[in-house]
Amino acid sequence: MPSQTHSSRWPRRWLLWMIAGLILRLLFTYFPRPIDPDTLDYLQLGHNLLHHGIYGMGDGNDVAPTLFRLPGYPIFLATFELLFAVIWPGGWFNAVFLAQSIAGIGAGLLLAAFARRHLSDRAAEVALILAMLCPFTAVYDAVAITESLSISAVALGIYAAGRALAAETAGRRDRWALILAGGASAVAMLLRPDGILLFASLAAGIFFYSLRGPAAIQTPRASFRRAFSAASVVCLIALLPLVPWTLRNAAQFHVFQPLAPRYTNDPGNRVNLGFYRWLRTWVIEYVSTANVAWNAGEGPLDPTDLPARAFDSPGQRDQTLHLIADYNLHDDLTPSLDNRFGVIADQRIRAHPFRYSVTLPVLRVADMLLRPRTETFYLDVFWWRWSEHPAQTIAAIFLGLLNLAYVGAAAWAFLVRRVPWAWMLGAYLMLRFALLGSIEHPEPRYTLECFPIFIVAAAAVFTRATPCAAAALSPSQPIESQSPVRQSSSG
Repeated sequence: MPSQTHSSRWPRRWLLWMIAGLILRLLFTYFPRPIDPDTLDYLQLGHNLLHHGIYGMGDGNDVAPTLFRLPGYPIFLATFELLFAVIWPGGWFNAVFLAQSIAGIGAGLLLAAFARRHLSDRAAEVALILAMLCPFTAVYDAVAITESLSISAVALGIYAAGRALAAETAGRRDRWALILAGGASAVAMLLRPDGILLFASLAAGIFFYSLRGPAAIQTPRASFRRAFSAASVVCLIALLPLVPWTLRNAAQFHVFQPLAPRYTNDPGNRVNLGFYRWLRTWVIEYVSTANVAWNAGEGPLDPTDLPARAFDSPGQRDQTLHLIADYNLHDDLTPSLDNRFGVIADQRIRAHPFRYSVTLPVLRVADMLLRPRTETFYLDVFWWRWSEHPAQTIAAIFLGLLNLAYVGAAAWAFLVRRVPWAWMLGAYLMLRFALLGSIEHPEPRYTLECFPIFIVAAAAVFTRATPCAAAALSPSQPIESQSPVRQSSSG
């Protein structure tokens, strides 16, 4: 255990790092970030709900109900519009960014508290530093999209689940921690449909880790009942807030849709499944997302944007280029064109099933994890073109190396078993990677929700800290002691 003198210095140092983190976030707010197109959708949904009582898209009297975005973030924006738009008409968005910055600071404190409980005091401070000064998460506190609050929800879920499991393994029941874990899951799901991954990993982690029982003398039946009751609290709190949204969608659209559809289309609207399937046979990088996937239906497609891996043969290349030429006549993906893209996709999948199912998904995830995160830093998507913008290339390389340090340290921590509750946290990462590998429009920001886990894992590596006894066990290992052993400040 750390000495009393050492512990008394913690609050002062923590405050300094928190101030540094706040300054970084205020700088990003002072120098505005690029506007994300999703922001306009969230603003419109929140505005229409506030002023017209309809959760839908459109303007004035022409507002059509929709379910293509979850209501959490539009309601968040509508609340700030209600509170600040009248008294601060030209800058009420700054109140949004300040609130998100405070949430980001809070998320860092939660991760530090998690590391202090399950690793060491020194690991806690390193986790706080990594959270406060991480530019990749901090910059999204100054962007009006869901990432900031989603990251905070993940941090809260990690903290709450760790606290709940520490109590379970010590023979106690921390109901408030279970409620917090369920609440974090609910927030994550109301913000983004992939928030269900946090719910699944936390609920399963609490159940399976709790199955080990608080003491060796406990019977399997008693262990099961205790684990089931703990997981049930999480599930109840997480799922209850989705009930009104689910009932609304059933009444409005006659569908069972507790989250949001994968493709941002309301029921009855056509989805270009053939074109999307074709994209998944070759897209692995953000450049293709920006130049091809986002342009479809919005403008012409440039055949030179297609890499060589988009074709399996000269004949298939001619066939694909002919399709793109037909599309460019009207910039419209008609059902006929979509079906023809689907035919090419089916040919490529049959010829290379392993590439489609394994190789390309792995490469997509690698690109999202390791690509320099240029999208919010005014850096060219073609960041490696030194002759065109050497300063941007240098900045991108620096960001890429910094990102690699976070990801690489976290990966090493899992390999050397230094991550507390590793099966639960690792399950969240694996579920998220599996989902991200399946999408046809990879974006680096989709991995930001992994950073709370990266930060805790990296803190363990940089301080050589190891998990406390209970948190280091796998869900199948029995607990030999009823009291978890906390690591000393020396790590």
